[in-house]
Amino acid sequence: MAAQDQPMGYPGGNSGPQGTEADIHLQRLLAADVEEPFYRSLFRNIKELIHPPKLPPLEVTSKPVPVKEIWGFYGGQEKRAGATSILIHVAVVGLLFLVGTNKTVQTIVKQQISLIAPDLAPYQPTVKKTPMGGGGGGGDRSPTPPSKGKLPKLSTKQFVPPMAVIRNPDPKLVMEPTLVIQPDANIPKLNMDVLGDPLAKSGIASNGPGSGAGIGTGGGGGVGSGSGAGFGPGRGGNMGGGAYRIGGGVSPPTVLYKVEPEYSEEARKAKFQGTVVLFVVVDEKGNPKDLRVIRPLGLGLDQKAIEAVEKWRFNPGKKDGKPVPVQATIEVNFRLL
Repeated sequence: MAAQDQPMGYPGGNSGPQGTEADIHLQRLLAADVEEPFYRSLFRNIKELIHPPKLPPLEVTSKPVPVKEIWGFYGGQEKRAGATSILIHVAVVGLLFLVGTNKTVQTIVKQQISLIAPDLAPYQPTVKKTPMGGGGGGGDRSPTPPSKGKLPKLSTKQFVPPMAVIRNPDPKLVMEPTLVIQPDANIPKLNMDVLGDPLAKSGIASNGPGSGAGIGTGGGGGVGSGSGAGFGPGRGGNMGGGAYRIGGGVSPPTVLYKVEPEYSEEARKAKFQGTVVLFVVVDEKGNPKDLRVIRPLGLGLDQKAIEAVEKWRFNPGKKDGKPVPVQATIEVNFRLL
């Protein structure tokens, strides 16, 4: 009788309330509907996907409940509210148009200045397609003025200077006399058989009172009153007077040291901006000389530009690998930050 009353337990003989609950959970886990093989559930899912079972019609048991109108704020005055909105928009557009056409407002807008950051790129002198400057002259200390004649052949180098009066009639090496002038230069042309200075007036053959060979009143082996192997006033060869111009074998100078210009108090108060263009001659040592304003701005900015460029230092321009004085133009920008 005691054996019949003993509750079912684990196979090992465990009994009691805990053993009974464990058996019940195990039986549920091992139930037939839980232990369905995976292939059956997979087959059933595929079948339901292809031929889904028909569900009974949905029965709605709820009833609609009245709620508060979301536009109740207008209280039935929707048309009036819409008209009011349109009037407000029209009034705002009209006000903007009225302000925009007002002369005072337009004047103030025109006075506004756009702020542009300064150009901090390295300076490169402006290259213009103009004949380079320079000049030349010479002579042999003759007491008579240089004689009139045509110019010799133009070349980039000179081995023999021109002479109106040949002092050595039997040279060991005969070479054609030349002037150091770019080949495309516009030189005076005379229909004469003798060499000389085309601008001279004397008809008596003479090399002139200059020195260093050549023809003229200057020195250096050229023709004219300048100094160098070129023609005319100026120095360093070529023609045109003054220093060389960039081009024709003359390289431009490049900036080694640059000082930014200061703003004048008058220009700052007026919020004035612009560009000052300066003419400058960069000598053989890279120093700026003969500065002058080509395009001024006023309000003290022209002087500020000159003061800044006077402190600049350049790598001088070169011709045939040698430093020469070169003319250049420099743009100095004044911009408010």
